Amino acid sequence: MKALRWHGAGDLRLEEVPEPPEPRAHEAVLEVSWCGVCGTDLHEFLEGPHMIRPAPHPLTGVSPPLALGHELSGTVVALGADVPGIAVGDRVAADPVWRCGVCFWCARGEYHICPRSGSVGLASPGGFAERVTVPVSGLTRLPDAVPDDLAALAEPLAVGLHAVTRAGVRAGDNVLVLGGGPIGFAVVLAARLAGVAGLYVSEPLAPRREKLLGVGVTEAFDPAAVDVRREVFLRTGRIGPDAVIDATGVPALAEQAVATVRRGGRVVLAGVGHGSVRFDMGQLVFYERAVLGTLGSAFDIPRVVDLLRTGRLDATPLLTGRFSLAEGAGVFADLTADRARHLKVVLTPKGL
Repeated sequence: MKALRWHGAGDLRLEEVPEPPEPRAHEAVLEVSWCGVCGTDLHEFLEGPHMIRPAPHPLTGVSPPLALGHELSGTVVALGADVPGIAVGDRVAADPVWRCGVCFWCARGEYHICPRSGSVGLASPGGFAERVTVPVSGLTRLPDAVPDDLAALAEPLAVGLHAVTRAGVRAGDNVLVLGGGPIGFAVVLAARLAGVAGLYVSEPLAPRREKLLGVGVTEAFDPAAVDVRREVFLRTGRIGPDAVIDATGVPALAEQAVATVRRGGRVVLAGVGHGSVRFDMGQLVFYERAVLGTLGSAFDIPRVVDLLRTGRLDATPLLTGRFSLAEGAGVFADLTADRARHLKVVLTPKGL
């Protein structure tokens, strides 16, 4: 079969590779319908390895080269064990997180922070291929009302929903989102579902700001032109936002988030960043602010699929490009050269 494999920074190759083996008890094999390009994939392409391990992964035993891609929908072609509600031939969205299933965190249902966890497309061959092996426990059957291309967005939408849940966002809150890229956009959609009163975004790219205003953002600021902290402070009755969610992973913006959130407010760091962050302890202690990390999602994909089914969540503004797997290497090059051109792009091995 064909797969778009990562060999190293800047080195993606469309290659012929063996079919996935028969799935083990905790696995399923999917025929891929669509797979989204994530910021994590772009970072691995630009400057990896970061989350890809050069040595065999301790849980999967896989080392590169491997196909990227963990935001995927597909059709079940083989099951390693019976799964209630899932059968061969079903259309599904996949939770890509491998987990050991026996550690303290897995026993608590916090499988996404299992010490041995990894992701399809980073710790095992991913969805930029004709077929892929995924965790059988992470399959969510797709209703007819949810098309395959939007179903591939269930994973990033779940990341946004998980971040908003971690931030404790409630109806009537004021929320500031730092970064209007795909994850920031997913956070915005989830915050709207929570019934926020004011929803503000800091985003330097004008096309993204315009698109955000089209999905109900109260105001989208250019951080190069205005003092975002001051503007949101003034618009919230000189109190500040109840929650600030950073979707960039930029250390300086994490520091800004702490200085911006109201007294007693919550900061959630949702962007995967690298490097150290320095806080003034007084900014936390004297004002009783909370700072939380958030990683991926946990049991959120079924919630997202149901929201898509009912129409409460409209993901169509997030999906801005559909391409064939054969175009994948060029798509990666284009996305890294021009971030403003797209929000979420999906690839299909089936041809267009």
